[in-house]
Amino acid sequence: MIRISSPLKKEILKKLKAGDEVYLSGIIYTARDAAHKRFSDILKKGKKLPLDLKSACIYYSGPTPARPGRPIGSCGPTTSSRMDSFTPALIRSGLLGMIGKGVRSDEVKRYIRKYGCVYFLAPGGLGALAATKVRAAKMLLFKDLGPEAVYRLEVEDFPLIVGIDSKGIDIYSSLTIGRTKRNFAKRR
Repeated sequence: MIRISSPLKKEILKKLKAGDEVYLSGIIYTARDAAHKRFSDILKKGKKLPLDLKSACIYYSGPTPARPGRPIGSCGPTTSSRMDSFTPALIRSGLLGMIGKGVRSDEVKRYIRKYGCVYFLAPGGLGALAATKVRAAKMLLFKDLGPEAVYRLEVEDFPLIVGIDSKGIDIYSSLTIGRTKRNFAKRR
C-alpha cells in the first residue's frame, strides 16, 4: 500500500499508476449531484466558490447520520459519472482528486490528464467500513441538502485504488484491453 495525504500534491500524484492501492489520510470533502450543481451555478455566475478546491479531494458520497460516539454514519461512494458534466469546471478551480465508483467520461479523462489529477475508486458496498476511517466530520455547506450537503472529513488510512492516474490511464480500459487480449488468444 502507498500512503498519501490530502491536500494532494501533484508531484506525489505523478508517481501513482492506475491500479495502485493507496491509503489516504488528511482532509477530503463530500459532494454529490446536488452540491455539484450548486458549485456549477456559482461558477457560471462568475463568482468564487465557497470552498477552496486548490489541491483538494472530493469524495462522491452522501453520509448517513452518525451513531452515538461516531463522527459519521455509513459513507460509501456513489456513481461518479453523475458528476462528469460538472467535473471539468471544478478541476479548473484546482481540484486534484476525486473519489467514487465506476467509469468516467472521455472528457473527464482528458481533464485529469491535462491538469495532473487522479480519480480514486472506493470499494462500493463498504460504506460502514469507510466510516471507521473517518476521524472527524463537519457539515460545511448547503445544509438544506441533508446527506448531500458538503462535509469536511478528516480521514486516516482511507483505502482506495487509483482508477485513473494523472497520465489518463484508466483501470477500466486496462482491464477491458487485457480481457480482450486473453479472449482473443484463447480463440486462436
